[in-house]
Amino acid sequence: MMWERIDAFRRRLDAGEFCLGPSVSLTDPVLIEALCDSVDFFWIDLEHSPASLETVSAHLIAARAGDKPALVRVPSSDVAWIKRVIDTGAEAIIVPQIRSVDEVQQVVSACRYPPLGRRGFGPRRASNYGRQKAAEHIAEANRKLFVAIQIETLEALAALDEILAVPGYDSIVIGPYDLSGAMGMLGQVQHPRVVEAVGSIAARARAAGRYVGIGMAPDPEHAAQVRAQGVQWVQCGGDVDYLIGFANDLYRQVRHKTGQD
Repeated sequence: MMWERIDAFRRRLDAGEFCLGPSVSLTDPVLIEALCDSVDFFWIDLEHSPASLETVSAHLIAARAGDKPALVRVPSSDVAWIKRVIDTGAEAIIVPQIRSVDEVQQVVSACRYPPLGRRGFGPRRASNYGRQKAAEHIAEANRKLFVAIQIETLEALAALDEILAVPGYDSIVIGPYDLSGAMGMLGQVQHPRVVEAVGSIAARARAAGRYVGIGMAPDPEHAAQVRAQGVQWVQCGGDVDYLIGFANDLYRQVRHKTGQD
């Protein structure tokens, strides 16, 4: 039961499907429940939101009820964050702001039990609250936990080939906004140098056998562009974007039709 959704996510990517999902920053798990039938996955964000682990737990329960995979982005590569999030029952984790090969190795070690890593043993939801035998849980978690690292710094870009050679993680995730800032053009995600960098990262990661994801604003043209560059899964906007965007568009149309614009 624990790994069914992330296993299905992998199968869809392997089959060449293009998967879309929102960033989730609001706290009510009803949001997850409401969106389940519209999305392919959820990106639960702890890097740029005030969400607590209690919030993450509620979101994970809602995503599981809706039969959709949920990937949790932790605030940093700090082992304490990684350990607590995956013990809360996350089936997939995203680590932002990677800068070096050593950092990637530390992330892998924090996510995998011995002998593959140094993850401490203390799962709750992930082991069905202790009902699953320890040896069975360890083997499944080491094999099935989906680990993604974000490439959005110049240091990571320069070390990309070495990073791709590190075993034990599943996916590269491109952060185009922060990458554009690191390149001295913050927010210019369509600048030719940024577009070229995204394409290069995607091509090299795919050649190395990694899945490739990306985070972005709710922009259909940008999503289509990165799809053509080889990106397989896209966090395309998020809960607040959808709320404000729909409201702004609706009220603009109403005002126009009633002569109030």
